[in-house]
Amino acid sequence: MVELNPMFIEGHPFTAVSVKLPKTNLMAVYNDKGYIMCGALDVAFFNEKLADRGIIAGKAVGVRTIDQLLDAPLESVTLEAEKYGITKGMIGREALLKMVD
Repeated sequence: MVELNPMFIEGHPFTAVSVKLPKTNLMAVYNDKGYIMCGALDVAFFNEKLADRGIIAGKAVGVRTIDQLLDAPLESVTLEAEKYGITKGMIGREALLKMVD
């Protein structure tokens, strides 16, 4: 099952997506600039193989709900995300707000 829900963080629009799979869920919260995602995101791959795409993203591990994803510290971030002031250990919702123009 796939759930797609609009949401606002401090008045800024984002979209939350959750894909329920056997034994796991894939979750992300995004806007037109970037996203945060559950542990399925391979940040090292993005940094090594897709660096030229400028992907702004962060990964939180051990989360099972969108609310947990928003409140969890990021375990890793892409190199492009670092250019926006998004850092490892930053809370997910704080990282998303850095993605707002």
